[in-house]
Amino acid sequence: MTAGRSLLVSVVMVIEGTAFAQPPPAEPPPAEQALPQETAPDRLTALEERVRVLEEEARVAKTKAAESEKLLDELRRERDAEREAQKRAEEDAKGKEEGEADGPTAKFDGYVEANYAYNFNRPSNGITNFRGFDNRHDSFTISNAMLGATFGYQELVGRLALQIGHAPSTYYLAEPVSPGTAGAASSDAGVWKYIQQAYVGYEAPVGNGLLIAAGIFVSPIGYEAIAVKDNFNWSRSNLFFGLPFYHTGIRLSYEVNDQITGHFMLCNGWNSVVDNNYWKSIETQWIFKPVPDVLTVSVLYFGGPERARGAPEGVPGVEPWRHLFDLWTQIDATKWLTFALHGDTGFERNVFGTSWWAAGAAYARVQPLEWLYIAARGDIFGEHAGVDAAGGVASNIFFPAGLLGSGTFTVDFRPHSNLSLRVEYRHDEADTDMFFEDSVAGDGINTPYEPNANRQDTLTFGATGWF
Repeated sequence: MTAGRSLLVSVVMVIEGTAFAQPPPAEPPPAEQALPQETAPDRLTALEERVRVLEEEARVAKTKAAESEKLLDELRRERDAEREAQKRAEEDAKGKEEGEADGPTAKFDGYVEANYAYNFNRPSNGITNFRGFDNRHDSFTISNAMLGATFGYQELVGRLALQIGHAPSTYYLAEPVSPGTAGAASSDAGVWKYIQQAYVGYEAPVGNGLLIAAGIFVSPIGYEAIAVKDNFNWSRSNLFFGLPFYHTGIRLSYEVNDQITGHFMLCNGWNSVVDNNYWKSIETQWIFKPVPDVLTVSVLYFGGPERARGAPEGVPGVEPWRHLFDLWTQIDATKWLTFALHGDTGFERNVFGTSWWAAGAAYARVQPLEWLYIAARGDIFGEHAGVDAAGGVASNIFFPAGLLGSGTFTVDFRPHSNLSLRVEYRHDEADTDMFFEDSVAGDGINTPYEPNANRQDTLTFGATGWF
């Protein structure tokens, strides 16, 4: 028993000694040390707060998204409506262009010129001679009334302008008389004087467009125009009255660019709807605008036989060729000041010798007020008739005087953009009697009136309106 108890005690002591001999467990690293633990209520509160914040953000985002979607829908509808409107506008514009291209067009225009003129020579026959269109003394009259239309149809263009008054009755006086027969009507000024322009043309697809037209055209020679509204003064210069008024033939016009335009014409000649000689005349004009809206220059040549068949200046079957050179320039110095110069010269070799002329005019106009223009013009016209060795003299081409001049002063009131009221004083003087004064010999019917004055002074009141 004793031995057994001793053995048991020994085993127990060995076991206990072994247990106490083991080293203590190592401490965990600092990083793995546990943080203080939250209590369950605190963690739940934090989670609930986080959920509430996210839900609020989601609600706000959803609201903004709905508003954005609504705005986007409105913008889309507005865009679609704008696209549709633009499409309709483009289709309408295209249709209008096609309609204009395919359908005929017409533009109407017209004017009336009325005046009262007083000649201080007080001629008994009431005529202010070689004045042109304001040629009646102490009388209200219609200088011209014109109604016209310019039309177009695809490449076809044309113009018809009708007129009546002292102006056309005067400038058609040079129209040749061509007697008729039982099968052909006669032709003279009485037939054609009511037409200012009448032509039809075709715009050929050549370069910028070559316009080929035929008919009666207002003459491009000179600086002044048929219509008073387009001139500085009421009366026209001696150059305008002496040079051609109209031509009948075919004309080719071409615009090279914005600064250069030109044309070429083949026609009967000066002031003739029906030709009175065996040959045609040619004319070409070029207009240059080297400084647009400031400087314009026109250069023109006209050539051809202008004497009638059988005229003493020619030989049988051959009429003398007449050459004309015309140059004018306009300078728009400022918005309210404009100058112009016009020169014209030419010659004709005929059986008597060489007939020639030289003429010039200077213009100035100032606009002190929006509705007021003041203009002045001076012109001079010299002519020499050919003379042969035997003393034969060719007939004058223009005037019954070797030297003629005039000075004109005009005040132009514009109460309306298309109405001009003018007061004009003018002095004419020549180196021979070609005007009328006081009692005039002749009755103008059985015996011609006899000029008895080499000068005249006139005062004219004129009104012209246009559309």
